[in-house]
Amino acid sequence: MRDNISVKGAREHNLKNIDLELPRNKLIVITGLSGSGESTLAFDTIYAEGQRRYVESLSAYARQFLGLMDKPDVDSIEGLSPAISIEQKSTSKNPRSTVGTVTEIYDYLRLLFARIGTHHCPKCGSSIHPQSPENITSLIMAEKDKTLVFLAPIIRGMKGTHESIFDDLKKEGYTKIRVDQKIYETDHIKEEIKLVRYEKHWIEAVIDTVTIQDDERSRIAEAVEGALKTGKGTMIIIDATNTDAGKKKELERFEGEIMYSTFGACPNHPEIVFESLEPRMFSFNSPFGACSVCHGLGEITEVTADKVLPDKNLSIINGA
Repeated sequence: MRDNISVKGAREHNLKNIDLELPRNKLIVITGLSGSGESTLAFDTIYAEGQRRYVESLSAYARQFLGLMDKPDVDSIEGLSPAISIEQKSTSKNPRSTVGTVTEIYDYLRLLFARIGTHHCPKCGSSIHPQSPENITSLIMAEKDKTLVFLAPIIRGMKGTHESIFDDLKKEGYTKIRVDQKIYETDHIKEEIKLVRYEKHWIEAVIDTVTIQDDERSRIAEAVEGALKTGKGTMIIIDATNTDAGKKKELERFEGEIMYSTFGACPNHPEIVFESLEPRMFSFNSPFGACSVCHGLGEITEVTADKVLPDKNLSIINGA
């Protein structure tokens, strides 16, 4: 890649056939007297050519918002990457619409983070390493004398009736399914439950129920492998005496659940387990990635007592 952006023969508006070299990967400020052509050079020449190249790489949906500028009056511009222009004005008052979402750069960044990102433990900062089925089995064996239910996540926080999921699990031989934190028999699930299409639901296949004993290790190992296979690398265990719904926690998990994953766990805090990185985890428009306090809006509206009562020494009658 070239080290410079080379502009040859720029004649747009009041530019007089100028040539110049601009260094790449630097912050460049173009200044001058009003009308001397600095905006023409930046926006109508360099940006116009870079924007044309950028828009050509986008979907038809994004093009309707950006439009395509006329080709600038210039002999050549070399070393120029696809470009965007951010002006000092607001084109939308919707807090969920940003420069990143309109230009679709945000989609590429979410995909980039999901593919090359590395989990780190929030307690000790250690990088997260994958767990093997053998390691998971050993961790579960520490829960002596507990009766645990092994679950394989199928649907996690997705809208729909999911009737085909029930049929598929029944055909695959699963006799029990947990739906929205309650366990049902697959033979009667359609008569007992009707999912609301436009609400989020959680569905897990019940793999096995085992009381943790030393002589049950082979059965536990088999349940772990089956749960990880069905859950595509993720499994959940819950106490058999407490199968009622708990409160949702981060990443749409529920209290009372212990999640294990081949994608990774903290070496110092094995109870901290992560799911595989997905683009929706980096989206402020998704509950899986949005801040749980501001819900992805970036601001919180609340009453400030000092603003309501600027002078607490006065009574209400006297104008407090």
